Amino acid sequence: MGKLKDITKKRLFLPIFSMILVILINVVYDIASGNPPFSFFSITIRPITGGSSVLFGRLIDILNRGSEVAILAIGMTLVVSSSAGTDISVGSVMSLSGGLCCMLLAGYGVTNVSEYASPLWVGLLAGVGIACVCGLFNGFLVAYLNIQPMVATLILWSAGRAIGLLLCNSQIVYVRVPSFQIFGSYVGIIPTPIIIAAVCILIASLVLRFTALGTFIQGVGINKKAARISGFNSSKIILLTYVICGLCAGIAGLVATSRIYSADTNNIGLNMELDAILAVALGGNSLGGGKFNLAGSIIGAYTIQSVTTTLYALGVSSAQAPVFKAIVVILIVVIQAEPVKEYFKKMSAKKLAAKEARS
Repeated sequence: MGKLKDITKKRLFLPIFSMILVILINVVYDIASGNPPFSFFSITIRPITGGSSVLFGRLIDILNRGSEVAILAIGMTLVVSSSAGTDISVGSVMSLSGGLCCMLLAGYGVTNVSEYASPLWVGLLAGVGIACVCGLFNGFLVAYLNIQPMVATLILWSAGRAIGLLLCNSQIVYVRVPSFQIFGSYVGIIPTPIIIAAVCILIASLVLRFTALGTFIQGVGINKKAARISGFNSSKIILLTYVICGLCAGIAGLVATSRIYSADTNNIGLNMELDAILAVALGGNSLGGGKFNLAGSIIGAYTIQSVTTTLYALGVSSAQAPVFKAIVVILIVVIQAEPVKEYFKKMSAKKLAAKEARS
């Protein structure tokens, strides 16, 4: 029992337990449906249009479709840790990033092209650049004007998507060029979004592991005033986390845009900020700032996609899926609430006292 308690106290226990629970639901569903018990884990190579073959399976679909949330979760984790608040504008920034990129590649006012009006690197750099500017704007409001993060990022949450619509002349802009579509399709047999997400996660992990950035962010998040007295420039650190969050939103926006080889600014990144915040919470990270665990957030991101994939497999429509996600959010918030933790601590203490009294 002692070892079990130690395991449950680990920061990664909640996200790993949630992932295992989703997998068990899929296994039970497969058995009930007459499928092989572990068909959830089945990965095959199947041909697609064009004559090439790619990896196929529910696990591949989860890793592929969850890539954008995983990328967003990196930036959201750092923002939550440093500022004790969330960036609710990342979905709109994704839309703005993709919209600007496609507008430059197609040309303003043009809605369907098969060759570039501007070089590919110009569109990609502009898309990522505008996302970083958005992060800089949000970070300035939070770090230097001391505006609450949710209020500060509410500006771009409402304006970012509208600016994207203006750039695209309120039209869906299609870029039907293979070199652009590759970011949302396949490299060999592997989906490109999986590779992009893996590279982003690897770079973030290495930076946090081999530099003092992670320590600075956690120090500011735990106590901003104490961090400043210790020599940390709290405002610059918070500003940097918002820029990183904007960068992640820009990359995720380009991946989402490339998937559909078009800038549908009304729908790209829609409600993605909620999934990113949920990934951070599900990863065992406190939304009140301070210490964070990036691995937990990444596991949380793919757990959310696993839940979505499972709901679709169970016949739940896309319109009803948010209801079940809301239930998951409620459970996470309740489990992490201090009164609930204190209650279980008291119950454990009473049981321990009763055992000692009997012995």
